[in-house]
Amino acid sequence: MNSQELRAVTWTAATEGGEPFPSLSLIDQTVLPHSLERLAVTTVDGLVDAIVRLVVRGAPAIGAAGAYGVALAMTQAGREGWDRARLDAEVTRIREARPTAVNLMVCVDRVKPFIDKGTAAVLAEADAIVQEDLAANHAMGAYGADWLLDRVPAAADRPLRILTHCNTGALATAGWGTALGVIRELHARGRLETVYADETRPLLQGARLTAWELAQEGIPHYVQADGAAAGTILRGEVDAAIVGADRVAANGDTANKVGTVGIALACAHAGIPFMVAAPTTTVDLTTPSGDAIHIELRGEDEVLEWAGVRTAPAASRGHNPAFDVTPGTLVTALVTERGVLEVAAGQTPKEALG
Repeated sequence: MNSQELRAVTWTAATEGGEPFPSLSLIDQTVLPHSLERLAVTTVDGLVDAIVRLVVRGAPAIGAAGAYGVALAMTQAGREGWDRARLDAEVTRIREARPTAVNLMVCVDRVKPFIDKGTAAVLAEADAIVQEDLAANHAMGAYGADWLLDRVPAAADRPLRILTHCNTGALATAGWGTALGVIRELHARGRLETVYADETRPLLQGARLTAWELAQEGIPHYVQADGAAAGTILRGEVDAAIVGADRVAANGDTANKVGTVGIALACAHAGIPFMVAAPTTTVDLTTPSGDAIHIELRGEDEVLEWAGVRTAPAASRGHNPAFDVTPGTLVTALVTERGVLEVAAGQTPKEALG
């Protein structure tokens, strides 16, 4: 299955008692790369659990799931006789399932005005969100590839070597990908030599998901420990780093999977581009800077255990921020579906997209 066929979030119908039953179908990203399975979600509880457990993850994919989740809540309200206050409360639960990824809030808020027009209207708007994200991803891929091929001196002589962190591909979006979309575009043009995919501790989204997507399309790559990234960059083995984002502040500060800021610092020291690829739905102009971005703290067990086995002493506590913030002064290029902003050079989202 290649990226053109991969859809992490789709609206479908499960079967219950022999009858079709509206449901949200999610690729279960907790069991990849060993098994490609879909989870049929039919309740708000099920969707919130899927978002929290990272069955579905990646800011754009979570946004799509949230938009369809409003329709899911409406169908559950009809079955169980909820009043409007209960429906609104359940929609709010979906909206707040993960606090850092702004796409979830943006997409839920976008479909909420259609609730009074019925489930079909909400679904139509959710479908539009998915199609817009897919188109945006392809546009970002082209803009990002063009910028790199124009700005990286090595591109004049050979294909590029790219480092990426976490998963930003079709699994994290409506399809194709953000940062991985730029990488796919370079590969499609014959301008990509190899990819260094950080494993992305503690849940290994790079080793399990990004490497799986790259392998599906035959893109040459290495999986490396997160701690190896800075050394790989400083040894001159990388021409640019490309990452995604869960929220971009008005000044260009960027929240992304924890470990990202170290990559940006290494790129700055090495003098190579650090590129962030994210749709405009991830740009939050109401957040003035990274200081105002709420960073999700996840459970201690994710860093104190491995596969359910304790790896740290019993007395140890776990510190598990899911994200960190990269200052805009370190973001060489921010790629959206509208083009490229050179944030470190002073082109902020507030001025360009406001």
